[in-house]
Amino acid sequence: MARVIVDVMPKEEILDPQGQAIAGALGRLGFAGVSSVRQGKRFELEVDGSVSDEELGKIAEGLLANTVIENWTVTRVQQA
Repeated sequence: MARVIVDVMPKEEILDPQGQAIAGALGRLGFAGVSSVRQGKRFELEVDGSVSDEELGKIAEGLLANTVIENWTVTRVQQA
């Protein structure tokens, strides 16, 4: 078995109102120095060795991300 992380983030040109709200709240709570926040999604999948990187890309692109407004990355995590 392997752990796979799929990170999905809004594309840079897409407005991120949730990120903006978080950035504003940080300032109001006294946390200085944070100029921008982008909020995304993280998915953790447990897969067996038969699942290829190509299949993982199809899963990310076809189900986990809205590719019109989001970018995604797939990372296989080494397990001890």
